[in-house]
Amino acid sequence: MQPPRERLVVTGRAGWMGMGRGAGRSALGFWPTLAFLLCSFPAATSPCKILKCNSEFWSATSGSHAPASDDTPEFCAALRSYALCTRRTARTCRGDLAYHSAVHGIEDLMSQHNCSKDGPTSQPRLHTLPPAGDSQERSDSPEICHYEKSFHKHSATPNYTHCGLFGDPHLRTFTDRFQTCKVQGAWPLIDNNYLNVQVTNTPVLPGSAATATSKLTIIFKNFQECVDQKVYQAEMDELPAAFVDGSKNGGDKHGANSLKITEKVSGQHVEIQAKYIGTTIVVRQVGRYLTFAVRMPEEVVNAVEDWDSQGLYLCLRGCPLNQQIDFQAFHTNTEGTGARRLAAASPAPTAPETFPYETAVAKCKEKLPVEDLYYQACVFDLLTTGDVNFTLAAYYALEDVKMLHSNKDKLHLYERTRDLPGRAAAGLPLAPQPLLGALILLLALLPVFC
Repeated sequence: MQPPRERLVVTGRAGWMGMGRGAGRSALGFWPTLAFLLCSFPAATSPCKILKCNSEFWSATSGSHAPASDDTPEFCAALRSYALCTRRTARTCRGDLAYHSAVHGIEDLMSQHNCSKDGPTSQPRLHTLPPAGDSQERSDSPEICHYEKSFHKHSATPNYTHCGLFGDPHLRTFTDRFQTCKVQGAWPLIDNNYLNVQVTNTPVLPGSAATATSKLTIIFKNFQECVDQKVYQAEMDELPAAFVDGSKNGGDKHGANSLKITEKVSGQHVEIQAKYIGTTIVVRQVGRYLTFAVRMPEEVVNAVEDWDSQGLYLCLRGCPLNQQIDFQAFHTNTEGTGARRLAAASPAPTAPETFPYETAVAKCKEKLPVEDLYYQACVFDLLTTGDVNFTLAAYYALEDVKMLHSNKDKLHLYERTRDLPGRAAAGLPLAPQPLLGALILLLALLPVFC
């Protein structure tokens, strides 16, 4: 099952159409949100270079060296360069939604700003690090750009939640539900008023149902005087320590330092601090694939304008029922029998060169001595992929929980969430059955006593 895309396409066209004369360069903030979201729909190995075209145009029309007005010759030159870039990559981008969205958008903007198709083009602007004292280095950010400081003005200490995605893939939601999911293709992890996170999961082996995260896109939305819109994107074998425009924090605004990227281990571990929304994000590459973990205040988690549209927001709602795999049943059935003998009956086919069950258990025990769901996920992944790096993926996922989760009593989970139809879609925790029965009986008797 693939997530719906039609809504994004329609929204994108409407967004382009809304950027008429007088909208100003700030109106351009909408289209990168759409374009970069759509960029994560193709497979990670796609030869389409639309992301490069988007980045070059964004770089040429934003920041301190941007044209003074959208109606200047420099702006039209940047549009012509953008159009030229899309033409050069047209052959490899057939059917790519991001590509077609960009082409239509260029046509709209050139018409709205009376830009001729013939004329000079601009050269891509290389991003340079800001000099000492630049706004990106300021430490005197406005108080509104520090979530905890502004929060204390009107309330007690905020409650923090955690969501993580790792392995084949295993999801821990903001409500501590633990699920193993198929979710092949592009899926939204987070979609609220402040940021979007989308992952692309691809098969680990040809013909296998085992998938893992090969691409990650994070969009930090423009926020008051704190940060400009910023996009972070990671793929297999490419874990950058900067946003797509080359910057390492929030842009040219006074509070730009409230959004920062820090490289912890080159090519393996990146941490993004978004202090203005009290959020910490950890992105890792373990083996060939990516893992994701976030710490976010409940207020930010629930900052959603249209709650009914959040059905595929995985960190909040969990995976759809038809995308869930009961890996604990697989673990129980495989125990003592070896993975190969149960390949036909398992919820995910085993890889050609998987580990024997006993070997998988031993390798997972080395890193995960507590037999919780992270340990069970590790065993499941070794049996379904045969890739020993998935042991480290489970280990680091648990380490990130230890660092990011606010409730130290919930670090280890032991029972996989088994959703009931309807309840998974609503994102509600399961009610204990005896309590639920008592509640129904009380409601039935209420008319007798009242």
